[in-house]
Amino acid sequence: MKISESNWFEIEEYLKTDDRCVLPLGSTEQHAYLSLSVDSILSEKVAADAAAPLGVPVFPAVAYGLTPYFMGFPGSVSLKLSTYAALLRDILDSLYATGFRRVLIVNGHGGNSPVQPVTMEWMEANEGARCRFHDWWRAPETWNCVQEIDPVASHASWMENFPWTRLPGRELPDEQKPFVPFDKLRDRNAAGVRELIGDGNYGGVYQKLDADTDRLWEIAVRETRGQLEGDWA
Repeated sequence: MKISESNWFEIEEYLKTDDRCVLPLGSTEQHAYLSLSVDSILSEKVAADAAAPLGVPVFPAVAYGLTPYFMGFPGSVSLKLSTYAALLRDILDSLYATGFRRVLIVNGHGGNSPVQPVTMEWMEANEGARCRFHDWWRAPETWNCVQEIDPVASHASWMENFPWTRLPGRELPDEQKPFVPFDKLRDRNAAGVRELIGDGNYGGVYQKLDADTDRLWEIAVRETRGQLEGDWA
């Protein structure tokens, strides 16, 4: 159940029998021809679809993350690492204070990974606290499915192109973009990254048949649900 569709009475009642919740992490950044909110849309939806049969509360996605390398693209927003770490810790502390003990973080943006030590510090500081950090798109079964469909896939390519992330009326290139030179991205500022990657797609065709992405989504939801159902002991 989404927190946005619940009231506090219902959450208090839920906490009498369960202490799990889901916190999606996203980002606001360029995704070529797709929505600037791709990472937030996907992390919240895969979390909600996974948690729905279990009745586990899903909080709204944190819409801003760590993406300094995309600041050459208008509409992108990046937080400082210290800001993001403090924000995540405040959220986790609030969840603990109101009764949640097991938190599944569903991350939708690879750039957010540096914040993982915050979850470990939080567990050390709070008795009974557990936190899992789940990068939904590169979980083993999900990533295997990506490779089976088309191994040339990356940021802003077909693997992030779903009916809920594409924008109506926008035409997409009908081609397979070669992978960008990833090794050269590491020593460029934001302007250099934009010059290197062009439209923002890191490599791959821009859209696949819905049958392919529907299969990918089904696996991603199932694998995410497994994180919630798994042994927390």
